[in-house]
Amino acid sequence: MSQPSFLASSLFVAFGGGLGSWLRYLAGLAWTSAIGPVRAGAFPYGTLTVNVVGSLAMGVLAGWLLLRGTEGESARLLIGVGVLGGFTTFSSFSLDTIALVSRGQVGLAAFYVAITLIAGFAALFAGLSIMKGVAA
Repeated sequence: MSQPSFLASSLFVAFGGGLGSWLRYLAGLAWTSAIGPVRAGAFPYGTLTVNVVGSLAMGVLAGWLLLRGTEGESARLLIGVGVLGGFTTFSSFSLDTIALVSRGQVGLAAFYVAITLIAGFAALFAGLSIMKGVAA
């Protein structure tokens, strides 16, 4: 299969990015609805959720792409660069961490950084492992 054109690639990324950003927004709304705005504003539950879920999804996608080779380029652009690029929120993670520190919640900020990194890497590894099991 040939590589998508620049225009097609751009459309995959743009559409996926919009979808991913909307899904990230919905995750934040879900947390606010589930635990209330005060509790949801006290800790970045939504950002933590999308970073871990996004890392798991990226692991699954990466494993799938390893099986497909260049045949998966359109999916990589749409899902990996677009959807997951719009969905995962490392820039929001950075902002949330600094906000916690600026409020004097250094311990909570350190916990947030640690759990995000540990759970994100573990989820990506789990996604790759899942796909290795599928390929076996």
